Amino acid sequence: MDGPGGETTRRGGPAETGTGTRTRARSRTRSRAVAVLLLLGAVAYTAWVLEVLIATGLDPVRTYVSELAAVDQPLGGLFRATDLVAGAAVFLAAGVALTGRERRPWPVAGWAGLLLFGAATAADSRLPLSCAPTVDPECAARETAGLVPATHTAHAISSSLAMTGALIGVVALTVAARRYGRGTPLARFGPAPAAAELAATAWTMVAVAAFEAGRGTWLLGAGQRAQVLLVALWLAVLCVHVARGDVLGGTEARGEAARGEAARGNETRGNETRGNEARGNEARGNEARGNEARGNEARGNEARGNEARGKDV
Repeated sequence: MDGPGGETTRRGGPAETGTGTRTRARSRTRSRAVAVLLLLGAVAYTAWVLEVLIATGLDPVRTYVSELAAVDQPLGGLFRATDLVAGAAVFLAAGVALTGRERRPWPVAGWAGLLLFGAATAADSRLPLSCAPTVDPECAARETAGLVPATHTAHAISSSLAMTGALIGVVALTVAARRYGRGTPLARFGPAPAAAELAATAWTMVAVAAFEAGRGTWLLGAGQRAQVLLVALWLAVLCVHVARGDVLGGTEARGEAARGEAARGNETRGNETRGNEARGNEARGNEARGNEARGNEARGNEARGNEARGKDV
């Protein structure tokens, strides 16, 4: 049966095969876009390592990472910009990934978590601390007395949301890869940084609680830097995973391949059916011609018999 423009619409025909090819091409394009955005996000999220090369005046073992971007810090503008780039890149990557066909709960939850992480990280960059409380006693006193700008409270909320989203993404997508995509980069290399991220998060939470209770920093800066670095490393692993076409937990690429195989199988079965139909028509045509020939022969014999009887008379 022909559709508009004479395009074949029979299941398994050229139209369906062409649609499958276009779908796979879109999936590959989406995978590349997500991979590039994840790589950009991972690199921008590790901009704080510049403190190894540039004197910031902040002790990386004791201070919050976000204090590098405080308003009163000389390089605050740079670190706020890199946070904005990191958040926007991961947000866009997660948004593009969620436009795919995959709807299984683990990968969808994971990308939704990264969507939250990206949005909250971008918001973080627009809600900087006004000063560095871990190294500035006056700042810490004003913060305790509630005399700092509201951005301090807003920053604490956005930072908590960012890390919550990151943890959801790390855990859910790693589980998805282990369940649906064994042998993929995220399935092989994702669990180690995911487990380390959970441990670093616990360390950071305990250190923050100790600092807020006035019991010292408990290596707060080291714990938080480990936490942030592990998120960036995990994003790099996810980038490699996605670059291979596994946008959603390792299932989309195989789903497209399966649909392509199904389309080719349908086309083969369609060709076989049409071949059988053609052979059947040919056989019926031969039988009809045979019957006609036998009928003509019978009528000829009858005519000759009549002629013989006429001569006898």
